[in-house]
Amino acid sequence: VLPGGEPGLAVALGGVGITLEDLVGAYAALARLGAPVRLATRPGAAQLGGPRLISPEAAWLVADILAGLPPPANAPAHRIAYKTGTSYGHRDAWAVGFDGAHVVGVWLGRPDGAALPGAFGGELAAPILFDAFARIGPERAPLPPPPPSTLILPNARLPQPLQRFRPRGAVLAGGAVGPEVAFPPDGARVEAGAALALKVRGGMPPFTWLANGAPVVLADRNRESSLYAPGPGYVTLSVIDARGASASATITLAP
Repeated sequence: VLPGGEPGLAVALGGVGITLEDLVGAYAALARLGAPVRLATRPGAAQLGGPRLISPEAAWLVADILAGLPPPANAPAHRIAYKTGTSYGHRDAWAVGFDGAHVVGVWLGRPDGAALPGAFGGELAAPILFDAFARIGPERAPLPPPPPSTLILPNARLPQPLQRFRPRGAVLAGGAVGPEVAFPPDGARVEAGAALALKVRGGMPPFTWLANGAPVVLADRNRESSLYAPGPGYVTLSVIDARGASASATITLAP
């Protein structure tokens, strides 16, 4: 949000401050097919009601997508609808998820807001989320069925831009698609002297990152990493996957 309270374009990408309580409340509404609930600190004191946030059909579709994410490594294979997140500069690592009866939110970070280089929600917060659900009980409450008016079509009947041409597993594993530097984008201007987030899309892990031809991250199986960005000046970042395919992006480190 810009000074003066006017929303900026970054709001569409999550660039706005929010408390863990508010985030859990939003996911609780998703779990209740769009119906909001006011959280409470004592069991049984939650208050229902208020204007519906989104339609039941949209809430169910989002929950169904989130429930299709694979669990973290070594986590129980429970059907939990969940999402992870990492704020810019690695200041926050989040994970929020729900089943048919519970919503759990996890936040990891420093009280002073300082960066935690290498901290990602999917690696740190998600395992804690699944451990919390395991402590609730061995079985997960099923998610609600789709509302009667939900549009559910087989892949062949979807509009062509929405059809998936590769199996979900192939997409998650990278398939035959070469790597792409997802962040920072080519031509970006970033602050020098701080942790620089690196993200790769596609390709087959492990990944090796180079800065101006020099290796900086070796054989990393994660799709997100970070490095210290000296500067100022120009830096060409390159990523190489397990098959030897590569991609590059040139950025400017501003003082």
